Amino acid sequence: MLAYQKPCTIGDPVDDIDTPALVVCLNKLEENVGKMNTAMEKYPGVAVRPHVKTHKCPEVARMQMRAGAVGMCCQTLTEAEAMVGGGVADVFITNELVGKTKLRRLASLARQAAVSITVDDAANLQDISDVATEMGVTIHIAIEVNVGQDRCGVEPGEPAVSLAKLATSLPGVTFKGIHCYNGWNQHVRSTEERSNAVNKVVDLTRKTLEALKAAGLECPYVTGGGTGTFHFEAASKVFTEVQPGSYVFMDADYYKNLARDGNFDTEFLQSLFVLTTVQSAAASGERVVLDAGLKAVSLDSGVPMLSQRPDLTYHSGGDNHGIVTPGGDLPVGSKVWLIPGHCDPTVNLYDWIVGLRDGKVECVWPVSGRGPGN
Repeated sequence: MLAYQKPCTIGDPVDDIDTPALVVCLNKLEENVGKMNTAMEKYPGVAVRPHVKTHKCPEVARMQMRAGAVGMCCQTLTEAEAMVGGGVADVFITNELVGKTKLRRLASLARQAAVSITVDDAANLQDISDVATEMGVTIHIAIEVNVGQDRCGVEPGEPAVSLAKLATSLPGVTFKGIHCYNGWNQHVRSTEERSNAVNKVVDLTRKTLEALKAAGLECPYVTGGGTGTFHFEAASKVFTEVQPGSYVFMDADYYKNLARDGNFDTEFLQSLFVLTTVQSAAASGERVVLDAGLKAVSLDSGVPMLSQRPDLTYHSGGDNHGIVTPGGDLPVGSKVWLIPGHCDPTVNLYDWIVGLRDGKVECVWPVSGRGPGN
């Protein structure tokens, strides 16, 4: 099928890549993976379980596992199936899966790998137990606690205890621990404000741990955090695991976060780009048009930046066009490197990640975990 046609072949120079294409600088990707492991050396006893919702690619996951990750977080069943199929032996779905059709797919994965999932509902937990028992597997349960995102999760304290007790009483499941994540905190801009926001998460998490202990329930597993906050969760003495995802690729939204010195945070390198081509140029020079529109870049966190031309501005031109103003000196046929506003949903638009090293294609990896969330 044309939709799955690769945009290039191994050894091609950049100019021969069909656009729009999702490309990654392999040197920077590898450096980011190494930087994360170096950063975590400051927090002994805290594990790293990267989130694959960023890349959805088993090849990247295996790179992270080789560097010391204990397993992978997934947000969708499709991502989890792609990871297990790609050789990842420990996956944690940080999302609720409802309905026995999906749960049977989940249980099938538990025959091949260690599988954990979040729950925030007693009936859903019962269904997981029923399916796991029916299929003769064990699924590990993490109670999702609402620590401020107001999305999924039971409230801190006793509601979490009630579900944990149920998990310990049912067959086919084990109570693993608690999941305490607040995605809104990842893009709080100043370091001080992010730290304060995480302190609130830690307080609610600690409240839940105290309630579990009072009920006689051990909770050795506390997981959460992301690229914008993992330092704070890891240093809290409460979290035993962090879940950074975007750090491998980065995006324009993350680069608006500030470091402690007040400058833009550059702890991780921008390794991911959308490679595009100028397909039209106004004679006046006021604009050029790229072949990358809504089908090529996600705009939920703002427009992409032009990597080599920060003086120019991208505007949405519809499904298949991006308008850049002013057009300046970009001729028709020239290549433009876009830094996505949000890496996760941008990656989800592509079938392939093109890996570049020294200006040539070294690999083409399938984005096998992409999809709408089924």
